[in-house]
Amino acid sequence: MIKIKRVYEPVSKTDGTRILVDRLWPRGITQEAAEVNEWRKEIAPSDQLRKWYGHKAEKFNEFRKRFTIELNKEEPRKILESLRERAKKETITLVYSAKDEEHNNAVVLLELVKKST
Repeated sequence: MIKIKRVYEPVSKTDGTRILVDRLWPRGITQEAAEVNEWRKEIAPSDQLRKWYGHKAEKFNEFRKRFTIELNKEEPRKILESLRERAKKETITLVYSAKDEEHNNAVVLLELVKKST
């Protein structure tokens, strides 16, 4: 099973393995409080894409397209495949810091991982 959750939400036993999928560490939260098991910057949007998007919901469809292209490179593809396989055996929660719970990189990652599971 794979799911997404804001890093600022309380940690739950049902989260399983918590993987941070942002390029930058979330503001205002310590590593201890975040309880992140892994930090996978390799599957976060590039700095250029992140800055272009600026968390503007009206740009989300284009962001999704551009981010998917970035994720189609060899290293991100391997990581996504690994997540697909792990999600068959364990619960994984992709953790993100964006305020918008519907328009963010974790939403795109979740869609891509679930496509092949």
